[in-house]
Amino acid sequence: MLAITRVFAAIAASLIFASAVPQVAAAQQKSIIVFAAASMKNALDDVNSAYSKQSGVKIVASYAASSALMKQIEQGAPADVYVSADLKWMNYGAERKLINTATRVNLLGNRLVLIAPKDSKINTVTIAPGFDLAALAGSGHIAVGDVRAVPAGLYAKAALEKLGVWAAVEPKLAMAENVRAALVLVARGEAPFGIVYATDAKVDSGVKIVGVFPEDSHPPIIYPVAITATAKADAPPYLAFLRTAAAKAIFEHYGFTVLVKPTP
Repeated sequence: MLAITRVFAAIAASLIFASAVPQVAAAQQKSIIVFAAASMKNALDDVNSAYSKQSGVKIVASYAASSALMKQIEQGAPADVYVSADLKWMNYGAERKLINTATRVNLLGNRLVLIAPKDSKINTVTIAPGFDLAALAGSGHIAVGDVRAVPAGLYAKAALEKLGVWAAVEPKLAMAENVRAALVLVARGEAPFGIVYATDAKVDSGVKIVGVFPEDSHPPIIYPVAITATAKADAPPYLAFLRTAAAKAIFEHYGFTVLVKPTP
């Protein structure tokens, strides 16, 4: 009798284990992939950590130039959420039906700044029409995101053109694959100046802001976010979290301007 009881107990245990396996597997599969502009890394890492702690959903983030990320999505990369550093690349995705346009929202704002290595003798540069940035750089280069595609580079080119100094500055540009790569060039002293976002300068102690570009010298710096056309069901709650007061506090801590009214 005891042996039979043990057999039934073993069978029951195996059935419980078998039923638990799919549940564990399902829990392990709860994750979403977020493609976000390189300038968002520090802030979004903290936001993602807060969301994962609250929801149990793992966030796998990939950071690069907005242009490169959208091209990857176009080629079939399995992203669930896309955050761009400008409207151009979000529009590109919308035109090709790569994003769910109904979920699109302009989430954040930023400022464009001129930086120098922290030990530079130059502390202040007045950025105004005709300012001689080329002469200030001397024989050195000015680090910037690729002005042909990277949002930070596009904003920089627009500002330099508006201020009437593009022709003089263009030959001195050291174009990087994304804005964080440009930041590193300046932090390492490989370039005497760089043009990045204010939020980038804030997270790197190796640089200092020596000038702020007038807001009317370039298009508004806007970070739109949207769910992709192939997003998993776990993506909408994450997108909703980006608009909460908790996320807002993190974004503002890193220097971003939150453009949406936060939800509780």
